[in-house]
Amino acid sequence: MSRGGHIRIEHLNKQFVVDGAPLPVLRELSLEVAPGEFVAIVGASGCGKSTLLRLVAGLEREHDGTLQHDGAPITGTSLARGLVFQEHRLFPWLTVEANVRSALLNSGVPRSEQAKLVQRHIDLVGLQGFEKAWPHQLSGGMAQRVAIARALVNRPQVLLLDEPFGALDAMTRARLQQELQHIWRSEGITMILVTHDVDEALFLGDRVVVMEPRPGRIRRVLHVDLHHPRDRVSAVFTDLKQEVLAELGELAEAA
Repeated sequence: MSRGGHIRIEHLNKQFVVDGAPLPVLRELSLEVAPGEFVAIVGASGCGKSTLLRLVAGLEREHDGTLQHDGAPITGTSLARGLVFQEHRLFPWLTVEANVRSALLNSGVPRSEQAKLVQRHIDLVGLQGFEKAWPHQLSGGMAQRVAIARALVNRPQVLLLDEPFGALDAMTRARLQQELQHIWRSEGITMILVTHDVDEALFLGDRVVVMEPRPGRIRRVLHVDLHHPRDRVSAVFTDLKQEVLAELGELAEAA
């Protein structure tokens, strides 16, 4: 069951200043994500996907428009919103167990309960037996599993994923996509994924948001009405993939 995690974005505008001149990054972007929903965002580099995710995380604060989590304005970071980057960003001087526990430092969870919580999330990502391993002893996929466990250990309502599998080989990426889907279905957490991989977006998302660049805005939202686990070679999946690729192809031609 979901425990909150409603994200509301209305008329969101964001710009940076480059060489003294304003550079619009996001323009009039509106999107609502229901509690427990999985939304995947795709688009070319430079369309503002990662900036949008950072705004929802609270890492970027300057913007115009409405940005809310469960009805409250997002004004900074929160343990209620976890974030996983493309790079695992593990502390090399800490073991797997200690890396996951590091996310609980300011959580208020009693130390007597932390060990059980950490072990539960190590088990959740399939790393039983690697609790005492160091980051340099892990494969890229295993390190990213640790990063996901660390993001989940605070039991956030929303998990934000910024190209989490982009640096991995195809087989590892497919395996971790399945793991992430299992976590989403079992934990009921709202998930927002930014990815360049259309196949990944359709395999995981309830909806796929296609963004267009300069400045970033929503071009189209596709509902993926397919049961999990999804068959990547089915006719319906293939047709949806061609739809999204066609949208992105039109954007590339217009650029």
